[in-house]
Amino acid sequence: MPIAMRPLRYSINITLDGCADHRAGVPDEELHAYSAETIARADALIFGRVMYGLMEAGWREPSESGVRPDGMAEWMMPFARAIGGKKKYVVSSTFESTGWNAEPIRPADLEATVRRLKDEPGNGLYTAGVTLPRALAELGLIDEYEFWVQPRIAGHGPTPFVGLPRHIELKFTGHRGFASGAVALRYEPRR
Repeated sequence: MPIAMRPLRYSINITLDGCADHRAGVPDEELHAYSAETIARADALIFGRVMYGLMEAGWREPSESGVRPDGMAEWMMPFARAIGGKKKYVVSSTFESTGWNAEPIRPADLEATVRRLKDEPGNGLYTAGVTLPRALAELGLIDEYEFWVQPRIAGHGPTPFVGLPRHIELKFTGHRGFASGAVALRYEPRR
């Protein structure tokens, strides 16, 4: 019996005008719960150095201690628990693991390593961010794209997939609406 390939899923919060700056989104309990579910169903996470740094700065301490820092809402803790125990791969030429289940992937090894990870059995892999996902999309490695569109116009960048050398044709596979007005839109590449 052949082993099923683990899909690589990508998601990102963007505003209506395409801004992917994490400070431009409107975090709420419902979207955080959805984010925690998304992370929880992944076997491992693949981040670039910048995205990993953001995640580590915001979520490592509460995920390891189980203690909610001042200023963090209780409804954010399920996300901290979901991300904390996951295996994390960090694509960087300079990253050295400091724990938190993180292991480096050198950029020269990106395609071979991600293909090997996808060939392993499991539920799937997850990635997020702006720069690394562009490289993964260029290599044809992303199996599902999900854009969490916030009901806001930011008027500034960054935007995902800037500089992609060719179009990637997608087919719509579903959506989910949130009380805040945000909408999660899912697509798969047309192969």
